[in-house]
Amino acid sequence: MKLLKLFKKDRRELHPLLARNRQAFLNFEKDLPLHDYDMVVLDTELTGLNVKKDEIVAIGAVKIRNLRIQCAETFYALVRPDEQLHTPSTLLHRITPNELQAAGKLREILPAFLEFCGEAIQIGHYLRLDLEFLNAAARDLLGGTLSPPYLDTMRLAMAYNEAKHGHYYEHSNIHGAYTLDALSKEFGLPSFPAHNALNDSLQTAYLFLYLVKKMKDYGFRTLDDYLKAGRKWKIIL
Repeated sequence: MKLLKLFKKDRRELHPLLARNRQAFLNFEKDLPLHDYDMVVLDTELTGLNVKKDEIVAIGAVKIRNLRIQCAETFYALVRPDEQLHTPSTLLHRITPNELQAAGKLREILPAFLEFCGEAIQIGHYLRLDLEFLNAAARDLLGGTLSPPYLDTMRLAMAYNEAKHGHYYEHSNIHGAYTLDALSKEFGLPSFPAHNALNDSLQTAYLFLYLVKKMKDYGFRTLDDYLKAGRKWKIIL
């Protein structure tokens, strides 16, 4: 009986934004061409890579509609962490302790970010890491996790190379060749200053649209085509 009472006490009610998001993707149609979907390309900056002890210090995002980057529709916010205001990672991102001290807390920023995303598909580069932190925060603060389908440009780049070069293509040096910077240089894409959540979102958006255009030549048409291509690859960094 005591355990049951503790369970009921700890269980959080699902935030209306997450409830609405979950409902929107309950019977989501995945067989339409990509240009029929709204998308949000996102990136986070972190105090470190351990989801159990590190925290989000910045969130950046840009919308894509009709396979065009919507430069007027962006999101960027610094987030004040509960613990460390200064780590090697925040130094790399050029975020100062004073900036973080003046920033809003994640309980304020996360709902605003979800409102910005709406019912869009999520795009990112090595997105698993971003989603681990976002979902951990969403569970803690909002009572649930994010529901949208997502596409990872690192995985799509691997699928593109296999489609282009054959099923036995060697995906060597994932740590170097498949970074956002390396792929952007390889494909001659516009360059944005790295280690800023909004800049990295824009960089990823250009990479995503490049890959989508190239992969059409190999029979990729619908959202489900790209989702299946991305799920094929298990990436461990």
